[in-house]
Amino acid sequence: MIETTGSDRRFPPALADVARVEFDYGDEGEGVDFEPYDVFDSAEETTDWLRNWTDNHELDGGVYRVFGQDGTGGLAAIWCARQGRPISEQPVVFMGSEGECGVVATNLSDFLWVLADGFGPMEAALYEEREARQDTVLAALAERHATTPRRPAREIITEAQGEFATFAEDLDELCR
Repeated sequence: MIETTGSDRRFPPALADVARVEFDYGDEGEGVDFEPYDVFDSAEETTDWLRNWTDNHELDGGVYRVFGQDGTGGLAAIWCARQGRPISEQPVVFMGSEGECGVVATNLSDFLWVLADGFGPMEAALYEEREARQDTVLAALAERHATTPRRPAREIITEAQGEFATFAEDLDELCR
């Protein structure tokens, strides 16, 4: 298991603020399908979910901090992939209920900018053709918490998927 620095199970203030935002999936399916949590799932819940998702009962979900879901049960998580780095510097990923998955952002700050452009974790990871739709509430939230400069969501997502290009294949290898 990769260890991060600090209290890596403490919920970041930025995600606590995101949890207070109401995401609207309406607008004929063009909204954001995201239900953020106000705490991380427990280590036990995460391990149980990962074992069921992969059908590999030897796995430990300790490298994931699940912080939200979509309407189908797909999960948004911080993936502790960078040894010794704090939670805020770890990538954000999406793992769908039907086995689909993808990297959303290289860090929590960039994830906030993705949200501000109207992309939830699922939309960012799975729908390359989706157009940005500015959200003023989430843009203001990102401006308060982000430590990275604002960039278009597509640029952030493309960079993250390039840096962690084998994420989906690595997960597939864990499946039984």
